[in-house]
Amino acid sequence: MSRPAERRRALGDAGEKHARRFLEARGLTFLAGNWRSSVGEVDLVMHDAKADEVVFVEVKTRRGEASGRAEESVSAAQARRLLATGEAYLETRPDLADLVWRIDLVAITLGTGGRVEAVAHHPNALGEW
Repeated sequence: MSRPAERRRALGDAGEKHARRFLEARGLTFLAGNWRSSVGEVDLVMHDAKADEVVFVEVKTRRGEASGRAEESVSAAQARRLLATGEAYLETRPDLADLVWRIDLVAITLGTGGRVEAVAHHPNALGEW
């Protein structure tokens, strides 16, 4: 793997770790991470017990905002892949098949030394794309 690719992967891993902790602190339970199917990948799969919903989470991480806000980097094509991936995940989990599900976006902005500067959680974000 090239150096830039390694740095991107490390940045993504850090963002996913922070997003998971952020969501767990708000009562969501972790079900899976980096779940892949033939149609795509979802960063986190969580369960929101309060709403009794399965939550597919797309995590976008940036260092500062010089390259734009993380929320601005999700394309319509990526949103369609997330929908298809969510459906594929639920096909593997008949125990969750009757639950309502949604796709959330968590945008993480990291500062110097990997310190979290901002976390923006957009529940049911698909309507925003």
